[in-house]
Amino acid sequence: MTTRDRDYGDLLVLMALAGFTLWYLFDAIRVSSAVQNLLLILPLALIVLSIVLLELAIRLRKGTLLVRPDAEPLRQTLPVVGLFAAYVISLETLGFDVATVLFIAAFLVLKGERNWLLLGGYSLAFGFGVAFFFALMLPYPMHMLILQG
Repeated sequence: MTTRDRDYGDLLVLMALAGFTLWYLFDAIRVSSAVQNLLLILPLALIVLSIVLLELAIRLRKGTLLVRPDAEPLRQTLPVVGLFAAYVISLETLGFDVATVLFIAAFLVLKGERNWLLLGGYSLAFGFGVAFFFALMLPYPMHMLILQG
């Protein structure tokens, strides 16, 4: 494989993810090493770093770390970017709970899911589960439409 055939994008994303996670963790420890402050941050940081290392190990073992992937066409990527922008813009109006459920459902439809029972069940369970989790864990209130806290 020549240098021209190599793709460093995935490696850079993994390195950036690990770097940002370590920076955030060390910054949180620097500000306050109290157990309450690190109760959520430390386990999540360890999970993210473990996933990054696992992905690196799998790709190195398969020899696919620097292999140029078949690019997803721009016409398939742009709707997802637009959907995410609409999600962020709608958070203030719809609330985190409803906007998250709708975003997940719309994303699944964009990716080809046609089973309405699975689509609705997964969107509702995951969207409200995440909203409920954040409502309990964050020390400040989040704007919610249905889950009032």
